[in-house]
Amino acid sequence: MPGYAEILTQRFGAESFTTSQFCDNQRVLVAAARLFDFMQVLKTECGFDMLAELTAVDYLHYPNARDRFGVIYGLTNTTTGERVWIKAMLNDPDPTIESVYPLWKGADWLEREVYDMYGITFEGHPDLRRVLMPEEFTSFPLRKDYPLRGRGERHNFPTITRAEG
Repeated sequence: MPGYAEILTQRFGAESFTTSQFCDNQRVLVAAARLFDFMQVLKTECGFDMLAELTAVDYLHYPNARDRFGVIYGLTNTTTGERVWIKAMLNDPDPTIESVYPLWKGADWLEREVYDMYGITFEGHPDLRRVLMPEEFTSFPLRKDYPLRGRGERHNFPTITRAEG
């Protein structure tokens, strides 16, 4: 068991999370309601000082999936080079999780991208708005129930003309 798992067990109890390994990836599955507390301990007590990745997965129609969405965080300890992947599961109709922006300012755009593409709300984010799609866009294109050819939204958006220069 890696050192961070022992610290998490001492702080939260062994029943509050599960660990696994795939190839050389260390993984921790934690309840969404406890995510921020876990992340805070991983940063302050375990040395995971860098949020390297933040993404989501839509498990719609995935065999044996009990939850619709997984929000996945890749953390790095820049002193030791150790990495760990943290996953929290969410469901419709209102997939919401606490923002880790107070811990890592780099979560700003990463959380906005996940919000924009999947519709997952990050509670406490200082400026949660679309970053890739137009503000008028009402869907979330990386959800599995979004049609491959879209829903014909393109004609609803203003045409952007570029100045010649």
